[in-house]
Amino acid sequence: MVSIEGKIFNIMKYSIHDGPGIRTTVFLKGCPLSCLWCHNPESQNINNNLMFFPNRCIGCRVCIEACTQNAIKEVKGMVITDKGKCIECGHCTLVCYAEAREMAGKTMTVNQVVYEIVKDKDFYEQSGGGVTFSGGEPLMQPKFLIELLKEMKKRGIHTTVDTSGFASKQIIEEVSRYTSLFLYDLKHMNPIKHQKYTGMSNYIILENLRFLSEMNKEIIIRIPIIPRVNDSEEDLKAFRDFIKTLPNVKEVNLLAYHNMGEEKYNRLGILYKMKGIEETSLEKLDFALNIINSCGANVKTGS
Repeated sequence: MVSIEGKIFNIMKYSIHDGPGIRTTVFLKGCPLSCLWCHNPESQNINNNLMFFPNRCIGCRVCIEACTQNAIKEVKGMVITDKGKCIECGHCTLVCYAEAREMAGKTMTVNQVVYEIVKDKDFYEQSGGGVTFSGGEPLMQPKFLIELLKEMKKRGIHTTVDTSGFASKQIIEEVSRYTSLFLYDLKHMNPIKHQKYTGMSNYIILENLRFLSEMNKEIIIRIPIIPRVNDSEEDLKAFRDFIKTLPNVKEVNLLAYHNMGEEKYNRLGILYKMKGIEETSLEKLDFALNIINSCGANVKTGS
């Protein structure tokens, strides 16, 4: 089973914001949601994505010759990729001397990922850390994720799953058997607005959160506070009132929206739909904290 393959787009060492202690965070590709503010847009498609870094391009034109689809052209001294023709095969990245073209995503086996994780086991033991599986949405690759979790449990490594909870109850239940902590994202309580801003209903998300809570799983709820999206008094009270109904949720993290991911959209050739939306101010975070603070859990800003 450890020969099972999955799609990864990053493995981050020495992470301190994705669960307790020093951690390795494994980012899996694929997500059923398409949140407008997503700061990892390269995670949404489970297939590999071509990313172009124009500031690195030296205009050598080798990529034009390598492209099998005639999708790359030089226009007024600039190298342009026609997204309608590009099949993101990665041939151009293999010949790009300046590393201006990169593929976001690679296929790895469970064994290969485990090998990377266990390199830092001493740090986990000393700091009370472990491994966090994030994304994208890690539950979109359930067989791969479950095998990774099992291997971590065999080695006594603390496991965290960072999830939106958008999956079948069967997957949630199976994953929960091998997960020490869930970082569970809540985007919006209003189902119509949730559909508008993420592309999906929040029904399954809320049902699965209640299910995990009733199973007495350790959960930290994480709420991104997005200006003009979910930061009104009405929206914040809705979060508070729902969390009040959940048993065993001990902590809620309120996260500030930032636009640092905008450049990734440019590299992918994707329109950034949050342009013009201001970053979350400290005053807005404090406003949210004061409202949600009475939900019955320990509420704090940041992760």
